[in-house]
Amino acid sequence: MARRGIMSNELKEEIAKELGFYDTVQKEGWGGIKARDAGNMVKRAIQIAEESMKKGRP
Repeated sequence: MARRGIMSNELKEEIAKELGFYDTVQKEGWGGIKARDAGNMVKRAIQIAEESMKKGRP
């Protein structure tokens, strides 16, 4: 059974651009990013979700 991502590709790309490692994603794919960058990406996604919930958005 294939794993399905929770974050959309658009959101992942937006966060990668914001955090400054999108060039690595373009060159090497998502497997080329560092574990620290992946962790920071998850932290940022959680922040975005929390902000969205505070504003009453799904």
